[in-house]
Amino acid sequence: MTNHISDRLKALGIDLPQAGAPAAAYVMAATSGNTVFLSGHIAKHEGKPWVGKLGLDMDTETGQAAAKSIAVDLIATLQDHLGSLDKVKRIVKVMGLVNSTPEFTEQHLVMNGCSELLFEVFGDAGKHARSAFGVAQIPRGACVEIELIAEIE
Repeated sequence: MTNHISDRLKALGIDLPQAGAPAAAYVMAATSGNTVFLSGHIAKHEGKPWVGKLGLDMDTETGQAAAKSIAVDLIATLQDHLGSLDKVKRIVKVMGLVNSTPEFTEQHLVMNGCSELLFEVFGDAGKHARSAFGVAQIPRGACVEIELIAEIE
């Protein structure tokens, strides 16, 4: 039995989309030594920014779905940057920004949508440190933005 990441993705029914392109003056991924830093990826729904504010017009469950969709995009960027997901030794850190009202306090639960998928795809290597912040706004009105740091072989 193989442990290749592509096989896990297939078993989960996930087809990776084409990796995204930068929306401003930055790159989607940068490697330094054995560490890859992925730029923040915003949530998209049907190819457009997934707009919303948690606690106003979006609930935690929908935010989790948005975060899960970002995880798929982050994995696609890793694949594009590395050529093979099997080069990922470990997902080290994930940071999430949640577009939310001052009263909304479930940013950490929103981020579970991303974290849980990373665990499913990468197994123990997907277990990571994490931060989740509530913010007043995210570019293009997106509901969630997530960046990722990975160790590679």
